[in-house]
Amino acid sequence: MGKKDQRQKENKKIQAVLHLLRKQAPLTLKQEKFCNDACVERFLEARGYNTKKAAKQLKNCLAWRDSIGTDHLIADEFPAELAEGVAYVAGHDDESRPVMIFRIKQDYQKFHSQKMFTRLLVFTLEVAIQTMEKCVEQFVLLFDASHFRSAAAFMNMLLATLKILADYYPGRLHKAFVIDPPSLFSYLWKGARPFVELCPLTMIVSSLDFEESLEFNDFISYPRAASLRLDPSFVPSTNKVGLCTSSRFSFTIAHHFDSLKPWYLTLKDTSTSKVGPTTASLSSFGPTISPLNVRSYSFTSPTTRGPYDNIGTVKKGFFPSTPMPRKTQTLDMSTIKHPRTPKPSFLRSPALFFKKDFQLTRTAKSRESFIPFLKFYRQTYDEMVYRSNMRPPLGGLISIISPQLMRGHMSVSQRF
Repeated sequence: MGKKDQRQKENKKIQAVLHLLRKQAPLTLKQEKFCNDACVERFLEARGYNTKKAAKQLKNCLAWRDSIGTDHLIADEFPAELAEGVAYVAGHDDESRPVMIFRIKQDYQKFHSQKMFTRLLVFTLEVAIQTMEKCVEQFVLLFDASHFRSAAAFMNMLLATLKILADYYPGRLHKAFVIDPPSLFSYLWKGARPFVELCPLTMIVSSLDFEESLEFNDFISYPRAASLRLDPSFVPSTNKVGLCTSSRFSFTIAHHFDSLKPWYLTLKDTSTSKVGPTTASLSSFGPTISPLNVRSYSFTSPTTRGPYDNIGTVKKGFFPSTPMPRKTQTLDMSTIKHPRTPKPSFLRSPALFFKKDFQLTRTAKSRESFIPFLKFYRQTYDEMVYRSNMRPPLGGLISIISPQLMRGHMSVSQRF
């Protein structure tokens, strides 16, 4: 009963808005078709279900649409824009919302008036609304700002677009992404955010953050080498590698030593062309160089690193002329005073309140929100695919001609 009562109240408010509109001036047939229940409900929701404010905004919207001439917009008015892909509907997301992409260059405003840009924007919005299903009411906007050099010029275009969406298309915008804006745009946007109605739905992202996306890069990712270590899996099965050119040293690779340096050098006589360690004693040919004594103990692996007593025994045969001194004092571990870790305080430091954690969180949220729409931003533009989504009269003369006539015309033209 609660939902039913709420729905009845909403219907009464919708009828009240329509009554105020008809009271001021009679509505035309096209205006009656435009002011359906879903449209009036979006205006009510945008104005906090205030009937007077919603009726006033809807009246201004109808007057603005008549001044723009939305009923007479066709694709033949924008041949260059459609050929270059300046503004188009790229497709639909997982929720069947149309995704529009605007790749407007900075020089476009030099050769076209603001009214021309507004008509192009409205034309693209109307095409997106035509492609919506019955249960879908919102769309997504992607602004490619990489072609702008001036942050102020792009800011003016963005604010004009968001104002049109807020005033004449309330409740239609799901999310808007600004991709690769100029360097100073973030500072201008920070100052303009409090005065923009749709600022919570507008996010700034960078395409450089998605260069390593596996969905669009067909390369195989290999793990990075942490150091120049020998991988035992690539070592041949033999334990001896080649003949050493020196007459005093031989180089041998073994698999049972430390994995960091599985090798050792042996001082021996190789005049008989023998490779590998021999059974000769260390007294005749010198000590054997192995991972246990070839490196400093500060850089050895944890497996070969042991207590200080073991170090003395290892170095005993390597330096016979300089014996290690014995320990005369024993270290009492109980006398060592370790630094105390301060207990966490309940009250946070005042300096933590000035950290910019919210900016990092906002950037991370923007990146996660933009991932589902990355494929639309990177896919190539096809004019014929975009024109196929246009319904009469927006499609112009090309949409009126049937596909059969189009194929027949192309086949006749190709003959000559």
